[in-house]
Amino acid sequence: MWLRDSRSIIDNVRTLIMDIETARLFSMAIAAGLGVIGPSLGIGIIGGNAMKAIGRNPEASGKIASNMVLAIVFTEALGILALVVAFIIKFV
Repeated sequence: MWLRDSRSIIDNVRTLIMDIETARLFSMAIAAGLGVIGPSLGIGIIGGNAMKAIGRNPEASGKIASNMVLAIVFTEALGILALVVAFIIKFV
C-alpha cells in the first residue's frame, strides 16, 4: 500500500512539473509574439510616413532617410528586447 501511494505521489509531481514547463513554453510564445507585433507595426508606420515625406519634398530625402533608419533601429530594439525576455522566461 505504501509503495502504491508513493507511485501516485511521484506521478502527481511529474504531472505538475510537466504543467509548469508547458506554461513556461506558452508564456514564451506569447511574449515573443506580442512583443514583435508592436515593433513591426511601428516600422511599417515609420517607413510609410518617410515615403510620404520624400514624395512631398524629394530634396530632403537624405535627411529623411537617415532619420528613418535611426527610428527603425530604435523600434527594432524593442523587438529584440521582447525576444530576450522570451528566452529568459524559457531558460530561467
